[in-house]
Amino acid sequence: MAGGTSDLRSNAATGGSNGLEMEEEMKLQDRQHSNGTVTTPAYRGNDMSVEANSAHKGADHDVPETTPNGARPQPPGTRKGSSPLAPAFMVSAPGKVIVFGEHAVAAMAAAISLRSYLLVTTLSKSQRTVTLRFPDISLSHTWNIDILPWAAFHSPSKKRKYYDLVTALDPELVEAMQPHLTAVSSDAPPAEQKIQHAAAAAFLYLFLSLGSQQSPPCVYTLRSTIPIGAGLGSSASTCVCISAALLLQSHALAGPHQDQLSEEAEKQLERINRWAFVGELLIHGNPSGVDNTVASGGKAVLFKRADYNKPPSVARLGDFPELPLLLVDTRQAKSTAAEVAKVAHLRTTHPAVAGHILDAIDKVTESAHALIASADFDSNNPAALQHLGELVALNHGLLFSLGVSHPKLEKLRRLVDDADVGWTKLTGAGGGGCAITLLRPTTTSSLSSSPSPSPSKLQTLQTRLEAEGFEIYTTTLGGDGVGALMPAVLTNGSAEVGGEVIDQDKFLRAEGREGVESLVGVVGGGAGGERGEWRFWRP
Repeated sequence: MAGGTSDLRSNAATGGSNGLEMEEEMKLQDRQHSNGTVTTPAYRGNDMSVEANSAHKGADHDVPETTPNGARPQPPGTRKGSSPLAPAFMVSAPGKVIVFGEHAVAAMAAAISLRSYLLVTTLSKSQRTVTLRFPDISLSHTWNIDILPWAAFHSPSKKRKYYDLVTALDPELVEAMQPHLTAVSSDAPPAEQKIQHAAAAAFLYLFLSLGSQQSPPCVYTLRSTIPIGAGLGSSASTCVCISAALLLQSHALAGPHQDQLSEEAEKQLERINRWAFVGELLIHGNPSGVDNTVASGGKAVLFKRADYNKPPSVARLGDFPELPLLLVDTRQAKSTAAEVAKVAHLRTTHPAVAGHILDAIDKVTESAHALIASADFDSNNPAALQHLGELVALNHGLLFSLGVSHPKLEKLRRLVDDADVGWTKLTGAGGGGCAITLLRPTTTSSLSSSPSPSPSKLQTLQTRLEAEGFEIYTTTLGGDGVGALMPAVLTNGSAEVGGEVIDQDKFLRAEGREGVESLVGVVGGGAGGERGEWRFWRP
């Protein structure tokens, strides 16, 4: 993944694949189904494809060709043999921050260890429902699977395969969904309803595209440790989780495993990413594709957008190091459109000055990329991190010169500078929102004039920041992308035989961000460190 550059809509953001790859995938799928087997053993009894449930096509019964919604009904008097329910499983994807380059041509975005977690619970076949439970946005809704608009989504001219490249929504399919969205959170305040409808629409479009009327009834429960509406990619993280879960259920993914070849992991990440991008289209209308690319692949990306009428190009930075990060939410409301307009006005009224500032921001991003990509870069070397940190501080100063900072962001920066724990800049469009602090290394060196931040320094700083009304997250930059926990069982120091089974009740009872991370977090639990039961697609 490192170093590859492409058009984000046509390839990296939407998981581009060439014709040979598609042909190989279809041949593989044919081999898998020729004897009734699939690549993911845990889901053999719950194939979402129509073909897996077509045993009655030749039955000698006088039945209508289709039901009113266009789907073929089960012939009367026939009964399919029961099969055990698929075990519950989980998927998880990270949020993101912009590390360098806001408002300029080149920018760098990286994954953070704040994540979304989606628990998929299969119900008995008699239920015939699919339910969303997203308590963080107060969304809870159930659809009857049999009355969803399958005929529209599966008509020959509209049906999309799991390996298809989809870069735009089909207006007719969006319209076909609308009657099934009107009842979602109908009593909620308009602002909340907008968020809930967007999440429900993203799920339903992907469910109808990747599933079938024979899809197993399920409950999809999502909890997130990513602040919503803070420019940290929470919606993209959610879309990546939904995409990965539905693709796993439809057997379009083999699931991550320790012996997975790099090329296989790359291809499956692209598949997850392209369908997550479709979800982002439902939520944002015209997303860049950067957020879902980071949430899928993790680590970092370098993206360039010389023309805002065209999608950006992107290069994945697969060797981006994991770095300690302090993420602070100022809780100051912001408007990306307003900050972009400020910069546009400055470029109109002072083109030479604004141009030099933006060019300097590009140079900072390029310098940071060159530093991280160099063979001798060591993130544990205080001198190397000092160099990177200075670029972080320079980037913030240039953004301040553009006028996109805010008094709360400047107060935050001064407090961090006074504590001498690292280097701070705003992240995102500015005007409020969040800031990131690259923390000094945990080791000291004669090459660095500043000592490492002691726990007491960080605790004192945290107390001062909380007194100002800021929200603090100690996180990591540049970690893994999407991962799976199959089945949803963790050791967790539990006395349960085989480990602790994560069910809906436990998942929903987890209190806040700390409770979710403690119960199911990729990093968490009693022993701390990365939980070995989670598996990731790592090219």
